[in-house]
Amino acid sequence: MKIKEGFILRQLCGEYIVVGEGLAQVNFNKMLSLNASAAYLWQSVAGREFTVEDMATLMTDKYEVTFEQALKDAGKVAEVWLREGVVEQ
Repeated sequence: MKIKEGFILRQLCGEYIVVGEGLAQVNFNKMLSLNASAAYLWQSVAGREFTVEDMATLMTDKYEVTFEQALKDAGKVAEVWLREGVVEQ
């Protein structure tokens, strides 16, 4: 997967949001809110190819969580990002 060009993470009033910038994102008429863990993942994978397993490893490196739980959580995050159209495979 890779974050689509033109989508960026911003922090607004203590909240993390993904917004589309530029003409390519003209149909992205919403903001995607991320919690701190999802924002950490976004920042860590921005600008490079990544897998759900990569995201799970990032989570186990930062948080006290098993790889199995991190894999489940990373899968859910990736599913949302794919559904919302902010990443591509």
